[in-house]
Amino acid sequence: MPTYVYKGRNRLNELVTGEREARDQNELRAILRREQIIVTQVSEKGREFSIPKLGTKKKVKGKELAVFTRQFSVMIDAGLPLNQCLETLATQQKNPFFKEVISQVRQSVEEGSTLYAAMEKHPRVFDQLYTSMIKAGETGGVLDIILQRLATLIEKVVKLKRSIISALVYPAAVVVIAIVAVAIIMIFVIPQFEQIFLGLLGPGEMLPLPTRIVIGISRFLAGWGGLALLLLLIASVVGIRYYYKTPKGRWNIDSLLLKLPIFGEVLRKIAVARFSRILSTLLASGVPILQALDITARTTGNVVIEDAVMKIRSGVERGETFTDPMRASGVFPHMVVQMTEVGEKTGALDAMLTKVADFYEEEVDAAIADMLSLIEPLLIVFLGVTIGGIVIAMYLPLFTLIGKLAAGISGQR
Repeated sequence: MPTYVYKGRNRLNELVTGEREARDQNELRAILRREQIIVTQVSEKGREFSIPKLGTKKKVKGKELAVFTRQFSVMIDAGLPLNQCLETLATQQKNPFFKEVISQVRQSVEEGSTLYAAMEKHPRVFDQLYTSMIKAGETGGVLDIILQRLATLIEKVVKLKRSIISALVYPAAVVVIAIVAVAIIMIFVIPQFEQIFLGLLGPGEMLPLPTRIVIGISRFLAGWGGLALLLLLIASVVGIRYYYKTPKGRWNIDSLLLKLPIFGEVLRKIAVARFSRILSTLLASGVPILQALDITARTTGNVVIEDAVMKIRSGVERGETFTDPMRASGVFPHMVVQMTEVGEKTGALDAMLTKVADFYEEEVDAAIADMLSLIEPLLIVFLGVTIGGIVIAMYLPLFTLIGKLAAGISGQR
């Protein structure tokens, strides 16, 4: 078994150091905890300055966080101590980065920190939305209920994101395969046909116009033109990404996306569903409305929606109603404004926002299905016109040659 060097403090708050054999760090911490020693630092002997492994996963997926939160809520509801919950959840994690983060959170809690303060030290895993709700749960003594709401929220967000990605995978895959197939035909197949046609042409004869156009495109792609086009495409993608990182660029691109036909309306519904779901969950969990609006604005995913939410926050802070700045922004649909106004007047804003979120999540599913039903025939038409046009252009000279041969044979008779 490996030997570990550790530092910690005993129950008299005295500094303790030593060496101990254990299967892993978790077992060592458990042993020392039974001896009433709180570990502050531990490392394997001889590897205190070990180089981190390349390719180590430094990201936690939404699904992993949702499962962790759901299990955490069940264990807290069952009455298990907080430290034991975190220790058990850490040992179950397959993601080594997430496992280490949970272990560090547990260590901070053992050292006297609150749960939300321990999670705030790891913003890459637990964002402001997560820690704010945990804080509200700890303060109100309803951590199990808050964790259940958090798990439901994360599961809804993950489901929404997964439905969008799955809807885009099919058309994207078809377009990529079509582009690759056309590029292979243009670069490798068409030049072979060109050599055959040139050998069959007589003096002063020309190929049909469609065939000459296809051969011209083939020569362009097979030469430096194809490389230039590829470099231009890469430069455009890099340039757009860099421009999007600037405040003006992000505003212009997000505004343009919301104005796109069909796709823009789907994006607006996604943003409204996300806004309503997050804000309703925060308000129902006891987070103050100004802080809830501030957190919601940062998680909308669109700077235009974010600016509208921040205007709502400013209006509420000045003493205005919730719906007046929402209506003035022109971003939110009329139905959302009406339902929010009813919820504000009846004192059930969180419940009304939950209904709005449910409605728009269903609207997103329906809109994605409609978009797919529209994209499929467009892709078929695109493939038919592209591939069919190339085939027809290549067969036109053959038809001409066959006609000449038939004419020659009948003339000989």
